[in-house]
This record gives sequence, C-alpha cells and structure tokens, in this order.
Amino acid sequence: MSVMVLLEAPVKPGEISNMKAYLAEMFPETRRYDGCRGIDMFFSTENEANMVLVEHWDSRAHHERYLAWRTETGVMDKIGGMLAGPPTMRYFNKADA
Repeated sequence: MSVMVLLEAPVKPGEISNMKAYLAEMFPETRRYDGCRGIDMFFSTENEANMVLVEHWDSRAHHERYLAWRTETGVMDKIGGMLAGPPTMRYFNKADA
C-alpha cells in the first residue's frame, strides 16, 4: 500500500536559500529512487523557516530504505546542519473517500 510521508522541519534562517538549493539538487535522484512516487518541498507563507516535504512512496519500507541510504551517504548530516531543530516525520495511508 502506498504511503504519504509528511516531514516538517525548522530551517536555520541563514540557511533557507542553501536548503532550497541543496534539496533541488538532491530531488532528481530521490525521484528516481526505487519506490518513490514523488516529492515536493514547501515553505510556510507566515514563517519561511518552516519547511515541509510531502513525499509519496510505494511503501513505508521503501522510504525507510531510502533514508538509510541517504544517511550512509552523508546527505542527512548535511541537511541536519541546516536545521534549527529536529524534524518531525509522519506516515499516512490514503483513505478511500
């Protein structure tokens, strides 16, 4: 079953443009990763330092493998250095409506 991943993170005010550029560089590879159906980046209109990533994956396991890979390659450390605090990540199943 496909899942939506909602990641919300506070970006350091001086790192917003760096974060946008870095993620824009990383996203093409992310979109090609096994199980990725899509990923988009958003910044709050009230507080630009509040970033949200909306991701769609074939399964939670696909996303967890992706995160492990990005951690092993050092990407997560680089992103973590641009954050003002810890991110929150939640997984959602689509409901029929």
